[in-house]
Amino acid sequence: MSAEQNPTPETRQAGPRPTRLTAAAALAGLEGLALVAGGVWTLVLGLTGAPDDRQQAVTLGITLIVLALLPLLAARGLLLRRGWSRGPAVITQIMALPVAYNLLRADSVAIPVGIVLAIVAVTALVLLVNPATTQALGIRGPGRAEEPKR
Repeated sequence: MSAEQNPTPETRQAGPRPTRLTAAAALAGLEGLALVAGGVWTLVLGLTGAPDDRQQAVTLGITLIVLALLPLLAARGLLLRRGWSRGPAVITQIMALPVAYNLLRADSVAIPVGIVLAIVAVTALVLLVNPATTQALGIRGPGRAEEPKR
């Protein structure tokens, strides 16, 4: 890995963690917790209720719980200022946008959930690409040479 992909602690901004970075980590963590809650709920209903297809309900529950690992790990990495964590966090937000769109097109109580998910995903994306966040994670843009050591 290059220094751009795996910055050393010296290349990260010293000092307190920017509020934008903390907010982005919180949003990613909330999305992960929501996925865990939805997965557990689906799994419990699949095992104890009378779903149309018990195997499908159990599979969906397990899948949601496993998918929750991505935003939860990203949130932890963002809080610890790990440069690698921005990628999974951005991927999570990009994956959330089509889900939000489909929820918005539903003709049910899912519409408010879609609105909240869209707001959270767009807000998190803005926070993740913010220059203060990028600098705090020690990520340099393409073509930017490493500063010479003195």
